[in-house]
Amino acid sequence: MEYIDTRSGFGDGLLELGRKNPDILALCADLTGSLKMDKFKSEFPDRFFQVGIAEANMMGIAAGMTIGGKIPFTGTFANFSTSRVYDQIRQSIAYSGKNVKICASHSGLTLGEDGATHQVLEDIGMMKMLPGMTVINTCDYNQTRLATIEIAQIFGPVYLRFGRPKVPNFTDPNLPFQIGKGIKLNDGNDVTIICTGHLVWEAINAAKELNNKNVSCDVINIHTIKPLDNQIILDSIKKTKCVVTAEEHMINGGLGDSVAQFCSRNFPVPIEMVGVNDSFGESGKPHELLIKYGLDAKNIVSSVERVISRK
Repeated sequence: MEYIDTRSGFGDGLLELGRKNPDILALCADLTGSLKMDKFKSEFPDRFFQVGIAEANMMGIAAGMTIGGKIPFTGTFANFSTSRVYDQIRQSIAYSGKNVKICASHSGLTLGEDGATHQVLEDIGMMKMLPGMTVINTCDYNQTRLATIEIAQIFGPVYLRFGRPKVPNFTDPNLPFQIGKGIKLNDGNDVTIICTGHLVWEAINAAKELNNKNVSCDVINIHTIKPLDNQIILDSIKKTKCVVTAEEHMINGGLGDSVAQFCSRNFPVPIEMVGVNDSFGESGKPHELLIKYGLDAKNIVSSVERVISRK
């Protein structure tokens, strides 16, 4: 199996978009190489804008570009795409309903050695609370490339979250990316595992281990946090009667919160959440950080065993 970073999926998807649609523009805050925007810059220099280390200004420029019918894609680290510029996103993009695509790399703990000041574990919560904001968190190269292309087809602000490390590229490159539609990866009757981003692969491995223990799992890849695919979740939990969520994000405000809110209103079941528990990250190797903060397959297995005992 090929291992490749999800940010390369964004870079390649952006280039494909640029070739199809002359209204696609790209803006970057001094991280062109890190965001894999080099190919777009080389092929379309007149449609690429290097704004420097001025992220707030980048959001304002992008909002203004939409007035003329352009579709701007902004690129920087997830922390700088959200925390540093939240006021500009709220006021100039979300409140105004501008057609800006906020593309954020180096999300979560797997940014690794750059440490807590660059890692962001609150961004999904921040962005999903903005009215009208679509929030997408992809799991591998193929899905990120397809998502990058697809978000240009909808009108309105989008937050697209992806990452730095090389991870397994396992999804079907020909499977249409449907915003707001989850993907069933495994059928089971004992527990529902709802996962997103880099933890989709961890959930797949956890399901294999659980199968060896005679525990069958529904595994659902929720790439779109908002709008949430309520139907796929409801169909699954009515069958399994319990759920585990898994995300490279804070438990507060993330996918788990969204699933818990939905379940409490529609079909209450026991829930366990795999995520960072009210903590900042730290510097370290990506996989070692996932293990330390309880975001690996082993912890998903433990969470499944706990939630089944609560049925």
